Amino acid sequence: MSDLTPKQARFVAEYLTDLNATQAAIRAGYSEHTAKSIGQENLTKPDIMAAIAAGQKTLANRLEITQDWVLENLKTITERCMQASPVLDRKGNQVMTENAEGDLVPAYVFNAAGATRAVELLGKHIGMFTDRTEVTGKDGAAIFTLAIGPNAKVD
Repeated sequence: MSDLTPKQARFVAEYLTDLNATQAAIRAGYSEHTAKSIGQENLTKPDIMAAIAAGQKTLANRLEITQDWVLENLKTITERCMQASPVLDRKGNQVMTENAEGDLVPAYVFNAAGATRAVELLGKHIGMFTDRTEVTGKDGAAIFTLAIGPNAKVD
């Protein structure tokens, strides 16, 4: 991070806390009015991105978190959430509930939200889902922009 200004270095440190570029810019001392654009601009600068990557690698090494560890834990979460787990009372006894026919049956719970999120993250990791938007003109043609103003340049 030696090529970074002190404010940029602070931005990197703040960004690593929550991965929020706008808030990192504010905490690093940039104006609140321009923090969103400065934060996004900083994320395009190679020196800043290299410093962020180095910081993330240091954190992962310190916590001993590898890609395999994350994926294995997501798999475990998925498997646990997909199970129908018995509902127990405070004493550890199976809770019974009445079904549609009026019979008492054991109560079970299924964590659909947890399973869905873990499967989504696993799918994203292997490239099944992409968060990408493609913008094209009519019939797939390229979109051209027109610069207007006293300092506009057209190539």
